[in-house]
Amino acid sequence: MKLLILDAGHCLSLALAREANRRTDTELMIEAEVSTTPERLAEVSPEALVIPPLSRPIIAEPAAVTAHAESVEACMEACVACDVPLVWCVSDQLYEDGFAGPIGEHVVPRPRDESLRRLVMTGDRIRAEAPRHLIVRLGPLFALEGSHAWLGELIDTLVTGGECRGESDVVFCPTSADAVAMALIGMLQQQACGAGAWGSYHLAGTEPVSAYTFISMVRTQLVTRLEGRGERLELGTVKALKQHHDQPLRRVLNCRRVLEVFGVHQKPWRLEVGRMLDCWCYVNEPLIPGSKAGENS
Repeated sequence: MKLLILDAGHCLSLALAREANRRTDTELMIEAEVSTTPERLAEVSPEALVIPPLSRPIIAEPAAVTAHAESVEACMEACVACDVPLVWCVSDQLYEDGFAGPIGEHVVPRPRDESLRRLVMTGDRIRAEAPRHLIVRLGPLFALEGSHAWLGELIDTLVTGGECRGESDVVFCPTSADAVAMALIGMLQQQACGAGAWGSYHLAGTEPVSAYTFISMVRTQLVTRLEGRGERLELGTVKALKQHHDQPLRRVLNCRRVLEVFGVHQKPWRLEVGRMLDCWCYVNEPLIPGSKAGENS
């Protein structure tokens, strides 16, 4: 199976490349551009085009959100012209106001923010004009490297003594980019074998958590690993923010359909964070300059 992936530096694109390298049944073409043309699709002849998400669209510049929407729509038109399935990954932030319970795939986002509404319009067009599509809604992605790699950003800030801020009253399901990559390739392999299960799906990690608690846990686990290596590095602090004074905003995706249709189980984010922190510590040998162990080496 050959896939064309856009936005080569995105953390999800890098995760897809790692997953494909572990397999013998998947070939990736990864391009730096964030859009494509019918001519390019005809040249590559992929079995699907995959577009990584615009992370944190709530705080993105309106111009960046509009540009992303226009790029996705141009890709959709090219896919329709060449009869190539389209996979568009979307941030859960389109559910701007959250829901009291888990949000099912049938619930189309209806945000108040104009920029977010622009992305919803793009989704409406895809559903209306591209029969063979997957709209995959994701929780906040985390990874060690690439653009939008939240975990990598947190570690860099903590190690350099900076302050990490997170809402204590916004609850979501952090989502491993590696887990998403594994799931997407598995879903597309089944589609290539004739599953024909097109439509919208939710992919997120298990165990809803606030942004503040997630960041605090990352700091705690990082301290534990550094101390286990004999390092005494003064990490940055974590500050709790509160934006919803009446009640917490819950943005929790119900991922039952992707399990029922494709057999995809959600990975616990705590295990994925732990695995990634182990990888970070391994890669960051020798010991961090300025730490106690580093001084003794």
